[in-house]
Amino acid sequence: MKAAIILFLTAFVLSGLTVTQSERAKSEALSQISSRTEPETPLENLGRYLFFDPRLSGDGSMSCSSCHDPGKSYTDGLALSTSYPGSEGFRNTKSILNAVRVQNFYWDGRLAGSDPATQIRDSITETHFMNLDGRLMLERLKQIPEYVMMFADAFGEGTEPSFGGTLNAIAAFEKTLITGETPYDTGDLSPAATRGFELFSGKANCSTCHTGDDFTDGMSHQTGVPNHPEIFDDPLRHSTYRSFIKAMGVPGYMSVRFDVGRYTVTKEEKDMGGFVTPSLRQVNQTGPYMHNGVLASLEEVIEFYNAGFGGDLVPLGLSETERADLVAFLESLTGSEPDIEIPTIPQYQPIDNWMEVRN
Repeated sequence: MKAAIILFLTAFVLSGLTVTQSERAKSEALSQISSRTEPETPLENLGRYLFFDPRLSGDGSMSCSSCHDPGKSYTDGLALSTSYPGSEGFRNTKSILNAVRVQNFYWDGRLAGSDPATQIRDSITETHFMNLDGRLMLERLKQIPEYVMMFADAFGEGTEPSFGGTLNAIAAFEKTLITGETPYDTGDLSPAATRGFELFSGKANCSTCHTGDDFTDGMSHQTGVPNHPEIFDDPLRHSTYRSFIKAMGVPGYMSVRFDVGRYTVTKEEKDMGGFVTPSLRQVNQTGPYMHNGVLASLEEVIEFYNAGFGGDLVPLGLSETERADLVAFLESLTGSEPDIEIPTIPQYQPIDNWMEVRN
């Protein structure tokens, strides 16, 4: 009787991950997985062009795809992101695959996942991202016949390029970036991955935070990830980070010597150094890992958690074989990615960023 009760409680606690394969296939989130390889609507197609167009940056040197490269699972493959010339990034670039399902954008969760257009506006206009004045963007787009036609196709005859239309078009395109089924979804796990799943759900304690169909609780946690030294040693990264936390109203921003994470948004001590749990889909394609890319491989990530270096962590005591099995399970969370054709961007000289834009 006691053994039966323990088994029941175990199944209840892990119900988010240990359902049968047929039940998983019916889940609402997985039903969004698409086999589409190209945008199907004029709005999505317009967004595809805009996503790859460097005119959406101040000096015409960067596009959304500069940091979200289809060839790198829509990341940049770097520990710390690049930024607009004159600044440098201070966090790791997250993949935008399956972004249609995220609860919050960015490692500190400062923007709601339900409002992708706002996140896109942030990326285009913020000085350390693409640094483009929205009025200048419209002037650039209006002078390109192809865009005038595509906006009319997407929004109706006579509709000119607009700031809101640009944001909504890119958001529509990004919603098509959904990965396909994985060996985990289909139940086609290797023996090592099966053992890794059991560890993930039990001894390794991963499912406490990496839960649900996208393996994230959408919440921030303090895990004690070490600082990336470049954030404060590199002058451009240092100044960019301080400028950011100043703009976000972080108290004592001049004396901060580590990334305060979620605290940037809430100003609550409990969130100091906390970062939002990332999805684990495509995880073996999206390194380096953690909010600052300080861990280069999945093996390093598992060793970090196994050792219980700090934050909310305690040592796990996983053997070498168990760690390898856990890697095998994480590798089973990768599915096919959309085969998006990179468009040929119309070749016109963009209006220079320094030119005055009059009302």
